[in-house]
Amino acid sequence: MGGNFTIYKRYVAIYFFILCMRYRAGIVTDEMMTIPKLPFLIIGILEALGVASGMSSGAMLPGPAIPVLNQTFLVWQLGFSTLLLGRKYSWNKIAGCLLVAAGVVVAVASGPDSGQLLSGVGFVWPSLMIASSSFQAAASILKEFVFIDAANRIKSMQGKSLDIFVVNSFGSGFQALFVLLFLPFLSNLKGIPFSQLPQYLKSGAGCFFNIGSQTLGCDGAPLLPLLYIVTNIAFNISLLNLLKISSAIVSSVVVMSSVPVAIYILSLPLPYLPEGVSLSPFFLFGSVILVLGLILYNIPQPLKQESQVD
Repeated sequence: MGGNFTIYKRYVAIYFFILCMRYRAGIVTDEMMTIPKLPFLIIGILEALGVASGMSSGAMLPGPAIPVLNQTFLVWQLGFSTLLLGRKYSWNKIAGCLLVAAGVVVAVASGPDSGQLLSGVGFVWPSLMIASSSFQAAASILKEFVFIDAANRIKSMQGKSLDIFVVNSFGSGFQALFVLLFLPFLSNLKGIPFSQLPQYLKSGAGCFFNIGSQTLGCDGAPLLPLLYIVTNIAFNISLLNLLKISSAIVSSVVVMSSVPVAIYILSLPLPYLPEGVSLSPFFLFGSVILVLGLILYNIPQPLKQESQVD
């Protein structure tokens, strides 16, 4: 947890540094910088709640279950998009979304058989991971709303649209702020007394840089954390740019196309994740249903119908 907050601080610093450079270059205008900040505040709260619940539940779940549970993200996005943006969807998108949900249920179904993936895992942890997806989905819909609203507000941009680093920087800034505010709750959840939290954050920073005498469990630092930061920033920028030119639903479907690969990789005994997990028939069957749902969601519709729905 301490190491994760250290990473968040670096995200914010990098995003605002890039934003500053783009502002000086004239890519980001004064009008872009003066758009209302309240949506970013709400985005920050939602993403911080998503991070807090995801971190808490992720530590208690087997690796392959995490990307499957996260596929409820699409279900949440459809609901929030309909509610907040007034979008309408064609039959194949709704059916595909339901198949995704069914795939999640089948894949994580556990019973008395000890071979089931979530056997012995309390109901609260997968539920908390699903709640984490709902927070992240709501934040992504709000980001799409920010781009739409900015296009209506900013009339003198000569064909320019809101720069993605304005959204990334302020959204990440508020997210880091609320993650910091949630730290006492998270530390208490992990059994860490509040008085020991500063020392825990210091230890997290030491683990990130792999310095100090107490660096057990920090193998691969600082190369792996830095690689994670670079990869994640590139991923976030690409995803937000896709959201800007399309929609939150399209961007999430693109991300979900990597699910089968992620499931397989997380089940392997990797160098820094030595304990592999056997994929049960239920898990594999559910994953197939999930992928079929994604394929159905992406079936192209006639042009006339597409003009009326997302």
